[in-house]
Amino acid sequence: MSGHSKWSTIKHKKGAADAKRGKIFTKIIREITIAARIGGGDINANPRLRMAVDNAKSNSMPKDNIERAIKKGSGALEGESYEEVTYEGYGPGGVAILVDVLTDNKNRTLPEIRHAFSRHNGNLGANGCVAWMFEKKGIIEINKTLVSEDKLMELAIDAGADDIETNDDIFEVIMAPQSMDVVGKAIKDAKIEVISSKLAMVPKSTVSVGEKDAGTLLKLIETLEDHDDVQNVYANFDISDDILSRIGE
Repeated sequence: MSGHSKWSTIKHKKGAADAKRGKIFTKIIREITIAARIGGGDINANPRLRMAVDNAKSNSMPKDNIERAIKKGSGALEGESYEEVTYEGYGPGGVAILVDVLTDNKNRTLPEIRHAFSRHNGNLGANGCVAWMFEKKGIIEINKTLVSEDKLMELAIDAGADDIETNDDIFEVIMAPQSMDVVGKAIKDAKIEVISSKLAMVPKSTVSVGEKDAGTLLKLIETLEDHDDVQNVYANFDISDDILSRIGE
C-alpha cells in the first residue's frame, strides 16, 4: 500500500478528517480560488476548478461559499493573492516527503515548514531532492458498498484506469491525469457515486519504516497537514499494521 493510501487509512481510523472540518473548508476554498485565478471561473472549461468544486460539494460546502471563492479567484470579487509552492524533504527513516502549499506570505510559511521537519527528526531539502520519487496520478474514490471490486475494475480499466487499490471502506481508482475525465464519466454513467476526484503525487516505491521512527514520522505528517497553508502532504512510507497497533495509531 502506498504512503498516500496508508496515511488515508490512519486518518480515517483516527477520525481526523471529521474533527477538522473547518480547516478542510479553508483549504478547499484556497484551491478553488487559485484554480479560478489560473484557469478562469468556468468549471466546464477548467478541469482543476471542476475537481475543486466537486471536492467542495462532497464535503457539503455551502453553494454560496463555493461561488464566492470562484469570484475571488476570477477577479469578480477582491480577495487574497496566493502563491503555489512545493517543499521537499526527508522525514524519520529516510522517508521522502512532498508538501504542497498555498500561501500569501512565503517568508512566513517557509520557516514554519522547516521547523516542523526539524522538530520531528526530519530535514527540508532543495527543490528536486525527492520529487523524482513520485509521479502525478488521478485518483477517484468510491465507497465499497456501492459496487463490487470486479465490476469497478472491469469498468475502470476499460475506460483507461491503471489500477484499483482498496483502502478500508473505499476503492481508489488510479489513472494518468489525462484519463480522469473519461474514467470519471464512465463511472458516472454507471450510476456509481464518487466520493472525490483529485490529483495526487503517488510514490513509485515505498520505504519500510520501523517502530523506532514510525510514531515521529506520523506526527510530522500530521503537523504538516494541520498547517493552514498546507494543501497536501505526500510521502513514500509503509508502516506495518502490527507497528501501527503498537504505537497506538
